Amino acid sequence: MNEKGTNKVRRIAVVGGGVGGLTFAIAMRHHGIDVDIYEQAEELREVGAAVALSANATRFYYDHWGLGESFDEAAFEVSALIYRDGKTGREIGRHAGGQAYRDLFGGPYLGIHRAELQRILSTKVGMDRIHLGKRLANIDDTGEQVVLHFKDGSKAEADIVIGADGVRSTVRNLMLGYEDYIYAGYTAFRGIVPIDKLPSMPDPTAIQFWMGESGHCLHYPIGGDRKGDINFFLVERTPTTWPLKQSTAPTGDGEQLRLFKDWHPALVEMIASNTLKTVNERWGMVYRMTLGRWSKGRVTLLGDAAHALVPHHGQGANQSIEDAVVLADCIAAAGSESIAETFERYERLRRGRARKVVYASVTTGDMLHLPPGEERDRRDARLASHDAMLHHLDWIHGFDASDFNEPDERQGGTWL
Repeated sequence: MNEKGTNKVRRIAVVGGGVGGLTFAIAMRHHGIDVDIYEQAEELREVGAAVALSANATRFYYDHWGLGESFDEAAFEVSALIYRDGKTGREIGRHAGGQAYRDLFGGPYLGIHRAELQRILSTKVGMDRIHLGKRLANIDDTGEQVVLHFKDGSKAEADIVIGADGVRSTVRNLMLGYEDYIYAGYTAFRGIVPIDKLPSMPDPTAIQFWMGESGHCLHYPIGGDRKGDINFFLVERTPTTWPLKQSTAPTGDGEQLRLFKDWHPALVEMIASNTLKTVNERWGMVYRMTLGRWSKGRVTLLGDAAHALVPHHGQGANQSIEDAVVLADCIAAAGSESIAETFERYERLRRGRARKVVYASVTTGDMLHLPPGEERDRRDARLASHDAMLHHLDWIHGFDASDFNEPDERQGGTWL
């Protein structure tokens, strides 16, 4: 029996079966503790198209949990990071991927389809630990156990609960009593294109940003059954409000090309060749500010539920993975600590870093969309400089979240 306030944790419930929740379950199993995951969907399925995983995340899959072979088969290691002018195609900056990136940051830089990523992670966790069709209705943290109440009438008990249910987190809303995500002023389209449909695309094996005054396009190759296909994310600055509660809105045919029709022919070719089923869906991009505390009682948050960010830095999934590692380490090493003390240690190690990455993701949007002028010229010079790019990326990609490593001031610090 778990005495409220002490850390005799035996049963852990995770709300949300995405990257963060599944990774947390793998990290806890590494410590010898199994976790039950409660996912609202009737089947595990990808949201969006693909994800880029940087070394601050991939180091764990490769070096800690023995999943390197699975990722080698299912993912595509990007050859370079390239910045271009969206209209002319002029190369602004090029920085090595592949082995040079591994040597620099300690892990590979990968593109992977979300379905492949979920398959790898859920197989490692085991479907016997993943409970589908469990849409959360309420959390009762007043008794000897935390009780999860689901909308199908069922319930589950646990010693602690982890909310890993994404940017529109029900767990966070129940903790706060209100919804607090913020529309970022951008909308986006997603797409996947077979590489043989892109004869005009330079450097198709690289991760590339094509930048312009009113938007940008990010694309990278993905692996698995779609080895060599290109995933793209087409961002449009849309400062009007996002009027919907849901993440997406339907659009008409040709809407993806409305803003980008006069951009470089390789981009127009890619956008026009989109094979993704959600080709006519526009995504409203939102983020959440990092809370002063994101634990309450025997419930805490992880990933986007704690600190959702916009994808301009490609760190949403990667920060969820860092959270999962740190939280698992804190729980496994808790000893006689109370649950409150364990959660406080987890937050101390994560809060400052998460806040800095959220801020960086939001401000990067402004950097990508500068109009012509001196400020854009200075940006281009920084993007072309190896030393400047290392300063821009190493505090994120080079950080190792394991073994209670405290982020230094550049990496986010522990000042809260």
